[in-house]
Amino acid sequence: MEVKIYKDKIEVAHEFCNYFADLVADKNDFHVALSGGSTPKIVFDVLASKYGNKIDWSNIHFYWGDERCVAPTDDQSNYKMTHEHLFSKIELPKENIHRILGENEPKGEAMRYSNLLEINLDRVEGIPQFDLVILGMGDDGHTASIFPHEIDLWHSKDHCVVATHPDSGQKRVSINGAVINTAKEVVFLVTGKNKAEKVDEIHNKNGNFKSYPATLVAPKSGKLTWFMDEEAAGSI
Repeated sequence: MEVKIYKDKIEVAHEFCNYFADLVADKNDFHVALSGGSTPKIVFDVLASKYGNKIDWSNIHFYWGDERCVAPTDDQSNYKMTHEHLFSKIELPKENIHRILGENEPKGEAMRYSNLLEINLDRVEGIPQFDLVILGMGDDGHTASIFPHEIDLWHSKDHCVVATHPDSGQKRVSINGAVINTAKEVVFLVTGKNKAEKVDEIHNKNGNFKSYPATLVAPKSGKLTWFMDEEAAGSI
């Protein structure tokens, strides 16, 4: 595991984009699972402005690690956010966008997306393998849409699961732990002082760290990188 700490979320975004550009530079076929949230929004803006004309986007296929069960026009849609901040600003073939259909019935969509991953991605011991999975972490230690109260979903036999937000009850479709940990590389993008408590518990293995899904992120490749700002990193 590698931990990279930067001054603020803007610097995190720029440094991650440099990392991403280097990672895809020599790839003819690259499959990445995106995250939603405020930090990826900044990352997508920087990626579009800094590398919009420097990356061959036709080689990159975009998926999502999780999606809210809403229409793609809904402001809560991870797809909508990505489209507004990245896809609308770059030359990307439409067939390279593989979104979770949040408007569909959740269980059926989880099955459909599981099948899509099996078809599109190489598999390792039956598990679809992304080249890169980008994750965020919530204040409660959740990642993708696996929340502490449903941490057993991490170990589901299904590649994609239906999760329920603990407060709103909103349904979400999320990839499971096996898919995350089978990826060639996994990156956390974590910013803000509201994340510092959970970051400390996870990295120093104290408190209730075992109850946080983010603790379970441990790719078999060993390639796990945390990009954080100073506020999120706290005293680690």
